[in-house]
Amino acid sequence: MKTKRVLSIGHSYIVNLNRRLVNEMANLGGDAWEITTVAPEFIHGDLRPLSLRRDSEDITGIEAIPVYFSQKIHFMVYGLRLREVLSSNWDLVHSWQEPYIFSGTQIAFWKPDRTPLVFFTAQNDSKDYPLPFNWLEQYAMERAAGWICCGQLGLDALSDRPNYNKPVRIIPHGVDISHFHPNPDMRLDTLRSLGWEENMPVVGYLGRFVPEKGLHLLMEALTQIDLPWRALFVGTGAMEVDLHQWAKPYGDRIRICTDVKHNDVPQYLNAMDMLCAPSQTVFNWREQFGRMLVEAFACGVPVIGSDSGEIPYVIGDSGIVVGEKDTQGWVSAISNLLDSPVKRSELSVMGIERARTKFSWAIVAKQHLEFFDQLIHD
Repeated sequence: MKTKRVLSIGHSYIVNLNRRLVNEMANLGGDAWEITTVAPEFIHGDLRPLSLRRDSEDITGIEAIPVYFSQKIHFMVYGLRLREVLSSNWDLVHSWQEPYIFSGTQIAFWKPDRTPLVFFTAQNDSKDYPLPFNWLEQYAMERAAGWICCGQLGLDALSDRPNYNKPVRIIPHGVDISHFHPNPDMRLDTLRSLGWEENMPVVGYLGRFVPEKGLHLLMEALTQIDLPWRALFVGTGAMEVDLHQWAKPYGDRIRICTDVKHNDVPQYLNAMDMLCAPSQTVFNWREQFGRMLVEAFACGVPVIGSDSGEIPYVIGDSGIVVGEKDTQGWVSAISNLLDSPVKRSELSVMGIERARTKFSWAIVAKQHLEFFDQLIHD
């Protein structure tokens, strides 16, 4: 049997945890699949500069390629080395990045005509991109053999756009269940590092500190709750000052942790008794997926999420969904979990099972390989 050779390209692969997809595809594929990864040597990053570091768990070949203009991912382009790599005899090229950005079009332009190309997109709104991004998207998708979206709303929003009338699969983001998992010892260590004892439930938030993530709603809901609670906010963003100002009267009942690396997120999730994701739909954005939800599931943390964007589909029947504008609904949902260790335990078990059977990298990688096989043989 001929080994199928796949080249997977993504600027996110510069972070080792994001390479779990390609490594799991290589692990599952065995001798039938050869997976090679393309990652930038260096990017400026959203929060800090990032350099590619190979990891002992990397089992794919990695092509480290210089990139330019990485301050803004929409404008980032790869060096000429990518054209050389793409000219090899690949059975399929996978772009784990959007088709409407410059590097997406660059991949579509440089890949050989005979080689199937599949794009991933996280978009869940049919947006009118300004010039030249609308042209870039149309050209890239014209050259594509298929595409992957991470949720039902993405499929609904994009299927009628120009050149998207091609094979498509809904494949969610994955979670590393060996890294994100319940850990009672880690929980106790983290609580102690925060100066807390395990005598009061912790309401958690993980994500960007920006208005569209619903921080104002969460702060208002917590203000109205009479039951004992502590709150742990993990992230960074423009609302950090507002958050600190609101937290002042509560003293040590609230901890705000910034500059937390992704590798360290499990220790903070394990310290939470519930995770709140009160995302708000705005004119140009609605929650595209919500990785914090599946990471919380994997750690056994009960989840309460708003009905913004893809959140209800991600949560399914394994958590609680509340209207994004329903402040009293949020007060009730949080209060009910604070008051019921039994309900928290039930949701913890359901979340772990959902992470294991729907969002683990092994499941997600298998779905990718099945779709790639379909495109190669079409």
